[in-house]
Amino acid sequence: MCTTCGCSDNAEPRLVSGGESHSHEHTHSHSHEHSHDHEHTHSHSHDHEHGHDHSHEHSHELKAKSHNTIQLEQDILAKNNLLAMRNRGFFEGRKVLALNLVSSPGSGKTALLERTIKELGAEIAIGVIEGDQETDNDAQRIKATGAKVVQINTGAGCHLEADIVARAINALDPTNNSIVFIENVGNLVCPALFDLGEQAKVAILSTTEGEDKPLKYPHMFRAAQVLLINKIDLLPYLKFDINKCIANALAINPSLKVMAVSAQEGTGMQLWYDWLKANVLVPARS
Repeated sequence: MCTTCGCSDNAEPRLVSGGESHSHEHTHSHSHEHSHDHEHTHSHSHDHEHGHDHSHEHSHELKAKSHNTIQLEQDILAKNNLLAMRNRGFFEGRKVLALNLVSSPGSGKTALLERTIKELGAEIAIGVIEGDQETDNDAQRIKATGAKVVQINTGAGCHLEADIVARAINALDPTNNSIVFIENVGNLVCPALFDLGEQAKVAILSTTEGEDKPLKYPHMFRAAQVLLINKIDLLPYLKFDINKCIANALAINPSLKVMAVSAQEGTGMQLWYDWLKANVLVPARS
């Protein structure tokens, strides 16, 4: 159980591409029926007089629980960050550009990957790590493009973490000077907290969402280095102010690299490809 957000972290990677699908079910069920109740109270007596009427019998239970929660969260993020550093070292050693794609569900991440692989895959080797709670639907779409893909199902988990990504990297075994896309679970909250060892987080926001998303979920847009505004082919049919959306995003993160694209129609995609090619040999993390 991830105590940072309360979701489950019982996830395992499985290779989808290569003509075979391997599934390794490792369930780790631990039952701990022991409990710790510390209902100790302290009664203090003082020699001085009080002019107000209150009791000094109090419990330290609430204060102790608060301290433990903060310490445990710090420990989890510290462990994740250490493993992310190892992942980053692996990527840098092979000159792999690793990008963590983050968005809300339905923004078009998989469609963006499909077109990118089809139009750029002949120039640069591309591998994909797919994060999803239950299905391998998106991994099957990536497999159809011919790219190597590793599926991670997180169950109740709402984000990927560095340890499970490390195992997925081993299964993916990316080649030197390649690109690895990590398609995170659709969620604009928790993925912002977890470093996976990527060189950059790429946020995808579609025009079917509100232009105020950057203001409502600032942590994600502050953590990202690139923002792709997708589905711009739908702009004539929507009340979506793209200039206001860009202004909102830059108000949160002035250094964001913003690109407006349509993965469906291909509009603006060349800017995205140029950025990828410019960064694949030199890690983009700044």
